[in-house]
Amino acid sequence: MDASDIKILDILQADGRITTSDLAERLRLSPTATGERLRRLTRDRVITGYGARLDPALLGLGLLVFVEVSLDKTTSDAFDLFARAVRATPEILECHMVAGGFDYLVKARVADMGAYRRLLGHVLVGLPGVRETRTYAVMEEVKRDGPLPLRGARAG
Repeated sequence: MDASDIKILDILQADGRITTSDLAERLRLSPTATGERLRRLTRDRVITGYGARLDPALLGLGLLVFVEVSLDKTTSDAFDLFARAVRATPEILECHMVAGGFDYLVKARVADMGAYRRLLGHVLVGLPGVRETRTYAVMEEVKRDGPLPLRGARAG
């Protein structure tokens, strides 16, 4: 990747709907060269997709929670079973295996505390291998969906 690739990624993070010709103009490259760069970045999986950012509150999903999850066993099979079940749970937006005092950090979004109680009681504690959970309800989202800090990205 070179400086033009980094600039493409920076622009796309701010405006994923920009046309190739507008992108080319901002880069001072031809539309053909810009299109080739976009195809390469997509082929190389640097660009993994495009999508709309939605307002969760307007869609009835106003409660964001983070949940620490500890498993009863820390084996490869237990991790695989848990991960497979998490991928099949639409309320779970993100799930990260972490180092530290628990095994996974789950980010979930639901309508309200009652909906979270149902998710916890009917889904989360029933996921394979779950021994313990700790929940943190978000009171305010200070920063959300931030772009990657490309200033420190590899160019060249």
